[in-house]
Amino acid sequence: MHPYRTHNCGELRAEHVGTTVRLSGWVHSKRDHGGLLFVDLRDHYGLTQIVVAADAEFFAAIEAVRVESVVTVTGPVVARSEDTVNPTLATGAVEVRIETFHVESPAATLPLQVAGGQDAGESVRLAYRFLDLRREKMQRNLRLRADVIAMIRRRMTEQGFLEIQTPILTASSPEGARDFLVPSRLHPGQFYALPQAPQQFKQLLMTSGFDRYFQIAPCFRDEDARADRSPGEFYQLDVELAFATQDDVFEAVEPLLRDVFAEYGSRPVAGGSFPRIAWRDAMLRYGTDKPDLRNPLEIADVTAAFEIEGVTFRAFRSQIEKGAVVRGLPAPNAAQRPRSFFDGLNRWAREQGAAGLGYVIFDDEGGKGPIAKFLVPEAEAAIRDATGVGPGDAVFFVCDQPARAAAFAGVARTKLGEELDLIDDSAFRFCWTVDFPMYERDADTGKIEFSHNPFSMPQGGLEALETAADPEDILAWQYDIVCNGVELSSGAIRNHRPDIMIKAFAIAGYSLDELERRFPALLQAFRYGAPPHGGIAPGIDRIVMLLADEPNIREVIPFPLNQQAEDLLMGAPGPISAQQLREVHLRAVTPPA
Repeated sequence: MHPYRTHNCGELRAEHVGTTVRLSGWVHSKRDHGGLLFVDLRDHYGLTQIVVAADAEFFAAIEAVRVESVVTVTGPVVARSEDTVNPTLATGAVEVRIETFHVESPAATLPLQVAGGQDAGESVRLAYRFLDLRREKMQRNLRLRADVIAMIRRRMTEQGFLEIQTPILTASSPEGARDFLVPSRLHPGQFYALPQAPQQFKQLLMTSGFDRYFQIAPCFRDEDARADRSPGEFYQLDVELAFATQDDVFEAVEPLLRDVFAEYGSRPVAGGSFPRIAWRDAMLRYGTDKPDLRNPLEIADVTAAFEIEGVTFRAFRSQIEKGAVVRGLPAPNAAQRPRSFFDGLNRWAREQGAAGLGYVIFDDEGGKGPIAKFLVPEAEAAIRDATGVGPGDAVFFVCDQPARAAAFAGVARTKLGEELDLIDDSAFRFCWTVDFPMYERDADTGKIEFSHNPFSMPQGGLEALETAADPEDILAWQYDIVCNGVELSSGAIRNHRPDIMIKAFAIAGYSLDELERRFPALLQAFRYGAPPHGGIAPGIDRIVMLLADEPNIREVIPFPLNQQAEDLLMGAPGPISAQQLREVHLRAVTPPA
C-alpha cells in the first residue's frame, strides 16, 4: 500500500464500500458526537468523512489535533446510514472508519479560518496566502484559471499559431506606464527593463518570417492597483498575425473568447457576432470606450435643444457659448418614482464633483420639473426625439466641456441603470470598440500625443498623416474588445513601414534621432522588409475574473501584490544588502521626509 494514499479525498463512492483505503490530507473540521468523532479530511480533490469511535486507542490524539494539520489515515470504507447521507458532497454516501492514524505535520493556531466563509481581511489573507489558497473558492478559481489557459493554448495551436517565448530582460520602452528597472552588474550604470508587453518582440517575429505567434505572456507595469488591475505583473494572451487585416484578427480571437466564456462561464454569451462600435459613437452613446451593453440606456446629444430660440435656461446656454455640450440620459418609467429618487441622484452627482443632475419628467401634457419651465415646446420635442422617451419617462442632463461631459454621462448612465434595475446580468455581452483616434491633444499643454498605441497603422497610411488638417481627425487601425464593461484587450494593425513610422512619431514630437535611439531594432527591421501585421493581447487575469464572477482581480491570482504594491507574504519590496548594492553599482538614497 502506498505510504500516503491509495485514493484522494474526492474519489470514494458507494462502489468502494468494503475496501480498505489510505487517505492523506488536511483536517478540515471535527465534530464530536459523544461516542463518535467525525473528521472531514480535505485535499485538492475534495472531502471525505472519517469516523473514529471513542474506544479507539488513538481517539485522544485525533481529538487533540488542530484543524489544518496534515494527517494520514487507513481504514475500511463503509456506507453511511440513509439518514446521514450528504447529497451535496461527492463522497457523501460513504465514510472511512479509522484503523491507523498518523500526524504528518501538526498545525499551529490559525491566523485565519480555512473552513467556513469568514473574511479575515485582505492584509491577513495575503500575509498568509498559503492558508488562504486552501479555501474552496480559491482552489476553484485557480483550477478555473488553469483550465482556461489550457483551452486557450489548445485552440491557438489548432488555429496554426506557434507559441514562442520572448525575453523578460529587455530595454526600456514607452508603453504607457512606468517600467520596472533591473540594474546591470556587468555594465555599470546601465539598466534592463521588465517588459510592459512583448510589443516590439512580437512585431520583430513577424519581420522574421513567422506567420502566427502567441504566448501566455507575463507583463510588468509599475502602476497603481484597481479592482480589475493588479499592480506589478499580469498575464495576457499575446497574439500577432502576419499579412493580416483587422477582420483577420477578429476572426482569430472572437470565436476563441466566445468558446472560453461559453465553456467556463456561469451564463451564456449573447448571440451573434460581437457588435463593432466606433470610438466616437461609444463616447457619445455610452460615455466610455468600454461600453457595458448589459445596460440598455444610451446617451444622446441634446445640445441643439437648448439653443432653440425661446429657451431661457442660462445655466446651460452660457456654458454652450463657451464650447460645452449637453448630454441627455433617458430614464424609462422614472415618472413613477418619488421626488426623493430625483433628489438622491442630484446629491449623488454633487458627491461625484458635478454641479448636479438636472432633469425633465414627461407626461401626456409635456415636460415637468425644475428645468421644464425654461423650455419651449420645440425644445421638449427635440429632447424627446433625441432620447427616445415618451410619457412616463424622464431625461437627466449633463452639461460640460465634451470630454468631461462624456465621462460623467457615462458614470451617470451606469448609476441610472442600477437605480432603475435595468442591468441585464443574464449573459456575457461583448463588443469591439474600433476606429480610435491616432492622436489626442494634451488639455494642459496643447501638445499632440499618441492617444492609444504608437505602433499602430493610421487609417489612410502616409497620405492621412501628410494631408490631415488636424492630427486629432486621423483614425488608427486600433481596437479594444470589451465584455460587460470590462476591457479585456487592446490591439491594432501595426505600422510596418519606416516612412510612415517616422512621420507618425514626428507629428507626436519625436525627432528621427530620438526614434532611432528608442526603437532601433524595430525601425531597422522595417527597413529590411516587413509584412503587414496586427495583433491583440486579451488579459488572462481579467478573463478569469469575469468567468469566476469575482469583483476583484486578486481573487484569481495565486500570489498578488496588495493595493500598495507589496507582497505581504514574501516581504517585497524590501531592503538589500550593501554587498548586493555594490555588485550592481548602486547606492540607496532615502528621500527626505
